[in-house]
This record gives sequence, structure tokens and C-alpha cells, in this order.
Amino acid sequence: MKIWVASQDIADALSDLPKELPDDAPALELAVYDGKTALPGAPEEVEIWVPPLQPVPDLAAILGRMTGLRLLQTVTAGVEPYRPHVPENAVLCNARGVHDAGTAEWAVGAMIAVLREFPGFAAAQARGEWTYHHTGVLADSTVLIVGYGSIGEAVERRLAGFEVEIVRVARTARGNVHGQDELPGLLPSADVVVLLVPATADTAGLVDAKFLAAMKDGSVLVNAARGSIVDTGALVAELQSGRLRAALDVTAPEPLPPGHPLWTAPGVLITPHVAGSTPASLRRTRELVRAQIFRYLTGQRLANMIIGHY
Repeated sequence: MKIWVASQDIADALSDLPKELPDDAPALELAVYDGKTALPGAPEEVEIWVPPLQPVPDLAAILGRMTGLRLLQTVTAGVEPYRPHVPENAVLCNARGVHDAGTAEWAVGAMIAVLREFPGFAAAQARGEWTYHHTGVLADSTVLIVGYGSIGEAVERRLAGFEVEIVRVARTARGNVHGQDELPGLLPSADVVVLLVPATADTAGLVDAKFLAAMKDGSVLVNAARGSIVDTGALVAELQSGRLRAALDVTAPEPLPPGHPLWTAPGVLITPHVAGSTPASLRRTRELVRAQIFRYLTGQRLANMIIGHY
């Protein structure tokens, strides 16, 4: 059985897997394909593919050739590049849970950094200036989590000691979670709005000029989802007016090109899509891939299967 994986690190984690399999299990042929080198073999012969973090060039063409593919296991929670091209007989699974800790930690750190004006103080330090003044604070604020899945739950756990009110929003309402259709009535009372929704046709451009206009003066938009969720031009306009602030780990376009007005907009903190790029994510990716391939080879139900909306 031929398996392509994203890195040597994952290949090493799978190297002793045959010892745990039944005697009649197929022999495993592991190959590393990171999307930067030549294909390590014929795509037609691959049964399991674990693609790299960034989609490989000619993704549609490669998947179109993978006629023998049965399991496509991503290392990301988002699967939007893959969904339109998954071969008919293959199952698509995502990496739900792998990046929860890193992304949630980034989201909390980013909102604190913007509210407490850390970027401005860092710039003043570089100039050798003592710029004492009062700042905002997270305590006593309302944090609106838009996209309340596993990462949203992780964000809430990390905010437990910060004396904030949490308002939860998901695609559909459930229990103490509001539905997405309730957003217009919730935005005006939020001090921080955290975006964690997946990139789908329904969420593309969700944060448009109307959405931003509904946010209260001085509030902070935190985007740890995808750049396509936000209308960049509308956000730049709000930032330049000084009415809103933002912390962005993702942008549209991405990478953000030199000279783009978002770079110099006031009140924005930008990081280069690093929220989930941590040692914890790498460890959990190895564990997930190993467990998932073990499930596949032993006929167990797979985890994180993408069926319908996710």
C-alpha cells in the first residue's frame, strides 16, 4: 500500500506502525511529498495521501490522477482547497483539534496585545521613548466568538480567568450558542469579535462593510479563520478612520504584498498565518495521522470525516 505524507517527521512517526498491525495487513510504502519537489511516484498508485500544510501546485490535476485514493487526510482544519477535487471513492478527513491549542493561544494573545497596545509600546521601545498612557483592558469586556467549534471552545477555556463575558455563535443555534443569523443583533455589544469560521461559500465575505459598521466604536476584530472571510477594503476603511482595531493572522490577499494599505493602517496587528504553527501542532499532527492510518488499516471508523457542512 502506497502512502504519501507531507514530511519526513510524519513518515518517521509511521515507520514502526506495521508492528501494531495484524499479520495479514498490507506492506506499507511511505513516500514524502512536500509539494516543493518532484512527485515521488505515480499518483494513480497512492491509496492514502497526507498533503502538506500549504496546498501543493496543480492540486486538482494530482487529485484527478489519484484513481486509487481511498483516504485524503489533511493536516489542516480547513479543507476548502480539496473538497471540489476529492476522487469519487476517497474519504476526506480534516485535522480538527490538531491546531486548537496554538490557534486559541494566538487569539487570546492577539486580543490582549491590541487592547493593551503592545505593538505601539514595542515601536516606542525601538525608538527609545517612554510613552506612558492608559490603555484598554480585556477584563469586564464581551468577547463574541463567531464560529464556535473546537477552536472556539479552546479560546473560551483560555479566557476563563480573564473576567470576560463570552457570547458564542455557530452556523446554527444550539443550547447556549446563537445562530449565525443572530449576528447583527450581537455585534453592537461586543468589545472583541473573534472569527473562527471555516472558509465556505456561506462565509466568504461574511465580514463586510455592514458587519463592520455594526461593531461598536473601539472594538477589536480578531481573524484566526481565513482572509476570505473579511472584506479587506472595508476593514482598511474602518481602521483608517480609527473607529475599529484588528488583529489578523490571515489576510486577503495572502501573503499580503508589500505596499498594501493594510500594512500601515492604524490599530492593526498582523502576523503571517502562524497561529497554528507550533510544536504542539506538530506533535498532535503526528499523533492524529498515525491513529487515523491505524484506523483505516484495521477497518475502524475514521475520525474527522467531512460530510456535508463542517
